[in-house]
Amino acid sequence: MMTPGRAALALLLVAGAPAVARPQSLLERGPNVSGPWWVPMGVVQFNFSHRFSRGPAPERKVVGFPTFTLAAGLPSRVSAGLQYSTNSTVAASFPNEWEFFARVPPLVDARGAPVDVAVAASWNLAARGPAGEVSLAQETGPARLLAVGRVLSDPDATGADAGVGGGAVLRLTRHVALAGDLFTLLERDPGERVAWSAGLHLAIPSSPHTLSLHVSNTSGTTMQSASRGGTATRAGFEFTIPFTLARYFGGGDQEEAPAAAQQAAPAPGDSVVVIHIANLKFGETVEIEAGTTVEWVNDDPLAHTVTAADTSFRSGEIQPGRSFRHRFTEVGRHDYNCEPHPFMKGTVVVRARP
Repeated sequence: MMTPGRAALALLLVAGAPAVARPQSLLERGPNVSGPWWVPMGVVQFNFSHRFSRGPAPERKVVGFPTFTLAAGLPSRVSAGLQYSTNSTVAASFPNEWEFFARVPPLVDARGAPVDVAVAASWNLAARGPAGEVSLAQETGPARLLAVGRVLSDPDATGADAGVGGGAVLRLTRHVALAGDLFTLLERDPGERVAWSAGLHLAIPSSPHTLSLHVSNTSGTTMQSASRGGTATRAGFEFTIPFTLARYFGGGDQEEAPAAAQQAAPAPGDSVVVIHIANLKFGETVEIEAGTTVEWVNDDPLAHTVTAADTSFRSGEIQPGRSFRHRFTEVGRHDYNCEPHPFMKGTVVVRARP
């Protein structure tokens, strides 16, 4: 077991790198090492993870380990929520594990730098204390590399545990990825093992949902549970369900206001490039000259947004059949995504006029 001072020092060493963050789907994280992520403001994220183990013969009883995650997007890209496990192995006296957390990306790069970071803090009732995490990620071609450092309250004693881990996600197609991760406490108690997981992650076509089919030697996905491996291998799944509140509480008109304000006709002599949003895709990277207007037309049955990584333009919700226009005058690379469906990403490259 580490002292609180040594544990805090280990966490600070992991955090010592400039980075950015962005929202993510299951296709960009591992089952136990999630990497940086945040929930867009006005969105409530619900994740359901369920892992199973089988007992010895002759009964071979199947035991479930469900974990429910509920998080909300707040101003300044803060995400806050809770996780609840109905069959936790963190502490014998607390089979029902509650963990309350807050997460924030400290920096957002205007041009989508390849390194992301997020900082999270939590309070776990089973461990009777706080925990903290710094997570990093970097994209290299179709692969996304993950790293994490955690400081955890020790459930069995006073003081703290600390650990480090990493993982990778290999994107095979737009809808399919392979993921795996490892995490180890720097000083493990008897019976604790290196935590590991591996999974097949899927994006559900024409929906904002993602699904993970995986195996792991941990019981759940809370910061505490995902850090403590055991001897049993459990198979399971995780399903993500984002809710955009404006669709249910009359906020759609307010969300569309920014788009309406930018629907002026292109200036005389300017060219217009049209991007059709279909099947939850923005399509390929678009290259244009400075002064060109790009128009996004929503051909999907769902509302989408066009939101710049540096927030220089933001459409608000574009309802099915509606469009949004933006005139690009600044030369360079302009990355954007859809806030309700963060796995939808696009790029506009602006060249100088000859």
